[in-house]
Amino acid sequence: MSNIVRLIIACGIMGAAIALCVFGFWGWGILVLFLGGFVLLSYFFNENMIIAQWFLRKEKSEKAEEWLLKVTDYEKQLNKKQWGYYNLLIGLIESRKAPLKSEKYFKKALSLGMKMSHNTALAKLSLAGIAMAKRNKPEAKRYLEEAAKDDKNKLLADQIKMMKAQMGQMDKQVVRGGYRQF
Repeated sequence: MSNIVRLIIACGIMGAAIALCVFGFWGWGILVLFLGGFVLLSYFFNENMIIAQWFLRKEKSEKAEEWLLKVTDYEKQLNKKQWGYYNLLIGLIESRKAPLKSEKYFKKALSLGMKMSHNTALAKLSLAGIAMAKRNKPEAKRYLEEAAKDDKNKLLADQIKMMKAQMGQMDKQVVRGGYRQF
């Protein structure tokens, strides 16, 4: 359902709640007001994305992907501030199946912008991992430094530290004759 339609429905329900209160039906008016508030809340937070996040936390990426695919046109169905988060969630799901194909979603999420800095740090950390997989150490180092800057609450400190250690191992691996020697 389009966001504009949600907003119109929420306004209609709120108007009905006010009319019920004016005519003396306080109980019904308050109940309908809560219903209108719920519909208005769905304007700001899409239910498909909330359920997909919940499934991702439970490590059920197939069900999360199923709920995200219900958003057919994210530019019409989501609030503009949610576009970056949508691409981040798609990128996280895609990175579990084909990590190198998820790069475009993380870059799109960063270009659209996200309000929370730890989500930006997560996207940059994922891009650093992809750059390491491509053996592009300067780009990986740049993304890791940016992720460390964006991770103000130190939620991803362990992952950043582990990624830096893995980057140090990249120098020690020398490919000779098609085989890695450790």
